[in-house]
Amino acid sequence: MHLLSASCVSALLVTAFLCQVSGLETVIGLYGETLEIPCNNGAIKADDVLILKWKYDKGEGLPGDLLVKQKNQNVSISATDEYKGRVSLAANSSLLLSAATLSDQRTFTCMVVAGADIAEFPVTVVINKMPAELEIYDKAEELEIGKLTKLGTCVAKDANPAANITWLKNNKPLVADGEGVSIQASFVADPATGLVTTTSILEYSAEKEDRDAQFTCSTQQTAGAELVSSPVTFSITYSTENIALKVIAQDLLVEGDNVTLKCVADGNPAPTSFNFHLKGEVVQVENTDSYTIMKVSRNSSGEYKCSLVDDPTMEATDDIIVQYLDINLSPSGDIVRSAGGTLDLNLEIDASGDTKVSWTKDNVKLDKEPKFSKVTYADSGRYECEVTLGLLSRKASFELAVKGAPVIKHLTKRRGDDGKHKVLICEAEGSPKPAVSWSINGTLQDESPFVNGKITHKIQVVPHANLTVSCTVSNEFGGDTRAINVSSFNEEVRMDKQDSSDGGDQTKLVVGVVVGLLVATIVIGLAYGVYAKKSKQGSWKTGEKEDGSSEEEKKLEEKVEENNQKAEV
Repeated sequence: MHLLSASCVSALLVTAFLCQVSGLETVIGLYGETLEIPCNNGAIKADDVLILKWKYDKGEGLPGDLLVKQKNQNVSISATDEYKGRVSLAANSSLLLSAATLSDQRTFTCMVVAGADIAEFPVTVVINKMPAELEIYDKAEELEIGKLTKLGTCVAKDANPAANITWLKNNKPLVADGEGVSIQASFVADPATGLVTTTSILEYSAEKEDRDAQFTCSTQQTAGAELVSSPVTFSITYSTENIALKVIAQDLLVEGDNVTLKCVADGNPAPTSFNFHLKGEVVQVENTDSYTIMKVSRNSSGEYKCSLVDDPTMEATDDIIVQYLDINLSPSGDIVRSAGGTLDLNLEIDASGDTKVSWTKDNVKLDKEPKFSKVTYADSGRYECEVTLGLLSRKASFELAVKGAPVIKHLTKRRGDDGKHKVLICEAEGSPKPAVSWSINGTLQDESPFVNGKITHKIQVVPHANLTVSCTVSNEFGGDTRAINVSSFNEEVRMDKQDSSDGGDQTKLVVGVVVGLLVATIVIGLAYGVYAKKSKQGSWKTGEKEDGSSEEEKKLEEKVEENNQKAEV
């Protein structure tokens, strides 16, 4: 397509004054960056556009041409002056403006000819710029409590729009109140660039709590991130109002330890000279706040003080408690007692507080303190007591040996498991360990460990005749002997048979007696029956009274009953 004729373009321009102008749109750009200004919010369809033209408002109602794009033709740049070489057309018909400056804050218009329609889309451009830097200058050397002092000056350079500065203490905003906080701000614009430098001065009345406080200033632009200055801290000066004495020592201060006294004052700068009152003695220290007591003893316990050299009435006190623990166990060491004797223990404790006592015997804990009203061999062993006071501990011990002549407690016998030999068992008690001997030769089957003064000795024998065997135990304190009868295996077999035979004869005798009694009872019963019958017949014949026969019957009945009882036996 050829370029439109001059008359045609003029007609279009005349028509443009008659077209409807869209409402203003605002675009914000960043200083020094390339700005994209959209045409109708990017809703332009290139295929429908015959002519697209960008222009700007030069002021006083005069337009300035920037570029024109006709359908199927290249872009024609017509910009002059400050926009020469800075404008171009994007694929979506937006105007690209490079190296944006504050002078670009004006209205740019996109004119579109599509068919018989002509439309204009004006866009207002705003240019923002973050401050070049944000720093605190003219910082105070120190702040004084209760006095309004210039803390510093915060400067935000070359910004648009002008930066609003906020002061913060420990990240919390400070608000001017006319008493403890005063903030004064000022603004200066650069004549060449139009950028504004903001200056904010903070006056502040410090408090004690501000010793470690961090002060910063910040600014937040309409477009862009928040800027925060580097934090600054200040020395806060004030006189001493409170003093404290600290005792620095181990958790459990015991005799021989070192302890340090430290006097802490809240003034700033802190005092450097102190008096330490050490149980009647006053020691003055310079350029330090501490004093160390070497190798304390139980006599070091008590109250201690520190005070200011230039104001002795300002003082502080604290107590030192030296823990100590002494024990004495009597008797101790190696102790020898005879069986049946007594042993009196005495444990003396000298301590700075309440103590706990525990006992062990041969490393096994005991439920209570051992008592020895009558010692036995089982009491032998190593006893140890431990006395504790917090983390402090003391131990004492003794070794008890109970000694005496051995005594045989039991002497027994039993058949061997295989039935071919006999086992003799001798149980004895005594200390030191007794020697065991037998009156006959035998095979040692077992000897128990010597524990608590007790020993058990077993031998195996095969006796071929009845024997009396004795066991003898002895040590350096004496001895004991006990005997036991041991029968041979042959004798035991004969006795078993005899016992069996005697039992059979006795059984036969009992059976014979019982049978004889039963037979006698039957015979007597038959005889009585015959006699009774004859007696009745005779009385019938002679007519005798039956009194006599009744008495005889009673006697016979008594005799029968007696025989029956014998038979039962």
